[in-house]
Amino acid sequence: MLTPEQFFAFLAAAMLITISPGPDNLMVLSFGISRGRRQGMVFGLGCALGCLSHTLLAALGVSALIAASMWAFTTLKICGGLYLVWLGIQALKSRGSAFHASAQAAQSRDSLRALFSKGLIANAINPKVVLFFLAFLPQFVNTAQGGIAWQTALLGITFTLQAAVLFGLLGYFSGHVGQLLVRSPKAGMWLDRVAGGIFVLLGLRLITSKL
Repeated sequence: MLTPEQFFAFLAAAMLITISPGPDNLMVLSFGISRGRRQGMVFGLGCALGCLSHTLLAALGVSALIAASMWAFTTLKICGGLYLVWLGIQALKSRGSAFHASAQAAQSRDSLRALFSKGLIANAINPKVVLFFLAFLPQFVNTAQGGIAWQTALLGITFTLQAAVLFGLLGYFSGHVGQLLVRSPKAGMWLDRVAGGIFVLLGLRLITSKL
């Protein structure tokens, strides 16, 4: 188990990292503004829960193998970047219909599930998050206590839970801002285009980035 000192020190560091500007924040913010509060929160929850896959990999030591293999890292990086570019293109093709009250009322459970899946996949296949968990979590593991894999898992779960709360709040308030800003189909279309542009830029940046 984690000691209180160990837990709260990690929680403080995790929260600072989560609220600092980064790709995940930008994606949640973009979806919240362009799609609405519920959609932003659902996408943010997907992003947060994607951290569980990295937690499992870090606990099992698989992340170290991925980080050590240039081929595996490059392949994962390209796949993740292309996926973000694809999300951006879908948003760029939007005509802003998601901003109408009637369209929002028609949002189905399947569409929310799709947004959740997009957030989950976008985070789960991001190799930079793999490396982040590999570098960040061990700093708070107390080897003298034993159970290193279990400590790593608990730290990863803690990170996931706090990220879910903070991303949810970000999605909620950005969605509120989006609802205030949007008063016409044209405004909705341009907000979708801005969000799509952000996704495309993030994807290209991931593809072209180095270790």
